[in-house]
Amino acid sequence: MIFRPLLLAGTALVLSFAAQAAELRGTGDLGVVVERAVGQVAVVDRRASTRLATVAGLGDLSHASVVFGPSERYAYVFGRDGGLTKVDVLTGTIDRRVVQSGNSIGGAISEDGTLVAVANYEPGGVTVFDAETLDLVADIPATSIGDGKRSKVVGLEDAPGNRFVFSLYDTDEIWIADFSADRRSPALTRFEAIGRQPYDALVSEDGRWYIAGLFGEDGLAMLDLWHPETGVRRVLDGYGRGQEALPVYKMPHLEGWAVAGGKAWLPAIGRHSVLVVDLDTWEQVAEIPVHGQPVFVMARPGGRHVWVNFALPDNGTVQVIDTERLAVADTLEPGPGVLHMEFTPRGDRVWLSVRDRDQVQVYDTETREKLATLPADKPSGIFFTSRAHRIGL
Repeated sequence: MIFRPLLLAGTALVLSFAAQAAELRGTGDLGVVVERAVGQVAVVDRRASTRLATVAGLGDLSHASVVFGPSERYAYVFGRDGGLTKVDVLTGTIDRRVVQSGNSIGGAISEDGTLVAVANYEPGGVTVFDAETLDLVADIPATSIGDGKRSKVVGLEDAPGNRFVFSLYDTDEIWIADFSADRRSPALTRFEAIGRQPYDALVSEDGRWYIAGLFGEDGLAMLDLWHPETGVRRVLDGYGRGQEALPVYKMPHLEGWAVAGGKAWLPAIGRHSVLVVDLDTWEQVAEIPVHGQPVFVMARPGGRHVWVNFALPDNGTVQVIDTERLAVADTLEPGPGVLHMEFTPRGDRVWLSVRDRDQVQVYDTETREKLATLPADKPSGIFFTSRAHRIGL
């Protein structure tokens, strides 16, 4: 008789824990989709292909980007209006928000996850915040260009050693801000005359190379972050020389570059082609004709294929390149306004934002079969929490 109440109490305790467990979830399957026209993000479950929550009040997201803290719980959303918003993806709420400039163009999070940096057009420079509180930690003004103005900052990337690397569009520079010794007074290293009008940049997955695309001339500027004392050197200098330049309808995004098969795959500015570069020599080894002017050139994890989307008037098409044959293997027509692609961490699926159909479409990367369609209000960037553990994203 004395055991019956204990058994009932134990059963109730187990049921209580089971109920709590049913309410708990991890962050590994989560991500956010930017709904640019209405200033909000959708929190999504990438495995179930479902929408979990909507977080509104994020300001101008017409050119928004997102990074994640190391726990994967917090997404830092960089708005075009200078807004920096810390979003809790587990609760679907805003944790903190600051408006830190008049016009910004993306950001990065430090190696240790404690600092968030923002690249600013107005006023030109980089501002750095505490990732927990969003309190200002450092303000790095860019080079003056006269009349009280400073150069626009672009291509802000994180690098190993709690460093941020960025380019100055108007003054043709690359800077390194090193926070490893003092988080409030970083050591700055400047490189001048690196090439005309750097417009975007990337850091290689191993954290060694910072590469800035140049809008003012054909070529790329490359800095060895293992040996910055060697300075900036030019690669792919004069690619496309002798060809007629086309109007540029949308600047390609170098953060969406691909590494596959020991080669780098890069969008050519103003050309209907993808450039293939040998990673040992940094020389071009192929140029693959594609449907239009590429915007994102992204490798499916594993490197077997590279997926490409395009600027107007060809932004309803996505092409898949076979990295072994160096040729287009498939062409998809998801609909007008394909703005971004995001692969699941192991590459079994890819999510596409199709702005002009107000959809996010999910595809099987092997069969290219469409698996799901989610409603979204003018979607653009798609960001999964797995980005928290990759350099340069």
